[in-house]
Amino acid sequence: MEVDPAEVGLDAERLRRIDARFARYVDEGKLAGWLVTVSRHGRLAHVSGHGQRDNEAGLPVETDTLWRLYSMTKPVTSVAAMMLYEEGAFQLTDPVSDFIPSFADVRVYAGGSDLRPVTVPATEPVRIWHLLTHTSGLTYGFHRNHPVDAMYRAAGFDLGVKPAVDLARACDIWAGFPLLFQPGIEWTYSVATDVLGRVVEVASGQRLDEFFAQRIFGPLGMTDAGFSARPEQLPRLAALYARGPGGTAVRADALDEAKEPPKMLSGGGGLVGTAADYHRFTQMLLPRPESPAGELDGVRLLSPRTVAYMGSNHLPGGADLEAIGRRLFAETPYHGIGFGLGFAVVIDPVPGKVICSPGEMSWGGAASTAFFIDPAEGLTASLFTQLIPSSAHPLRSQFRQLVYQALA
Repeated sequence: MEVDPAEVGLDAERLRRIDARFARYVDEGKLAGWLVTVSRHGRLAHVSGHGQRDNEAGLPVETDTLWRLYSMTKPVTSVAAMMLYEEGAFQLTDPVSDFIPSFADVRVYAGGSDLRPVTVPATEPVRIWHLLTHTSGLTYGFHRNHPVDAMYRAAGFDLGVKPAVDLARACDIWAGFPLLFQPGIEWTYSVATDVLGRVVEVASGQRLDEFFAQRIFGPLGMTDAGFSARPEQLPRLAALYARGPGGTAVRADALDEAKEPPKMLSGGGGLVGTAADYHRFTQMLLPRPESPAGELDGVRLLSPRTVAYMGSNHLPGGADLEAIGRRLFAETPYHGIGFGLGFAVVIDPVPGKVICSPGEMSWGGAASTAFFIDPAEGLTASLFTQLIPSSAHPLRSQFRQLVYQALA
């Protein structure tokens, strides 16, 4: 902690309600362990944790525990892309095929089965802004809701499973499948941010891990973040659990992808890191008294205007996800929530029935992690845990309501 909560308008006793509520999840066997951080106006006001990073080994959660970030990687990749945008490497309206030629002649699913699909030509190219907003028509195999999802799984792309191909080859494979819809007209959670990671590689001339390390992690002091745990970090890596019978957490080593460097660098879900690492990332995106958004400790990654633009709702017609999003798995509610360039964005807190602020940016990861950034309140909060799937318990909505009720 960097400040007494009262100095930044937070009630310490009310903050402890977070700890009491989430401790129950551990005591009931629903979570192995967790760690939360809450900051306001750029100063860390609450850090707490409970339970085990590894139940079987009896190893407790500690402040330097390494967590699987999964889709909390997506905002990092989006920041990387927007850094290149600021350098003039591309325009948001540029076709993805300018960087990945296999996207030049994509087709759109119009009927049939996964084995005999009927397709039509795309009426416009998949563009970079489509990748940033998940309006590209790409999908995920683990949705298990559409014939095209089955095509992804047949090619080896499923939750916790990937074929032994690099990112460039994966993008070529995905480009060969039909899109779910014409680009730009609907929203579906997808591999779009992985494809965006490949655009970052081509535009920068660097592998994604190299770009992250040199342009984001190093400058921000995110010392433990990476695409896998290094050998010396393995003792700090939290074990992975899945929801078992009765909602209890059971070990899920078969889904573990974090212990060895991956063949495919997933800009959509491949990072591991500590709470301190991600706290640094969120502080860079938050407007703070000493500096506007996009900068931390004298290091500027993005202009404040770019960060504000990323935090605007970019969905067609200003719609929310409920209006144009397919009712599939995602790391956010749909009612009253729009989508910016890499984040979910609150349009109106009322439809979602959880207290928060318009303009709040957020996302989460498959192992039930989550973060949000509220520029209006100068507030950031992050939840780290280790349970798949993230829909197993209402952790995110409860975390949000318990953080906001502590604002004094």
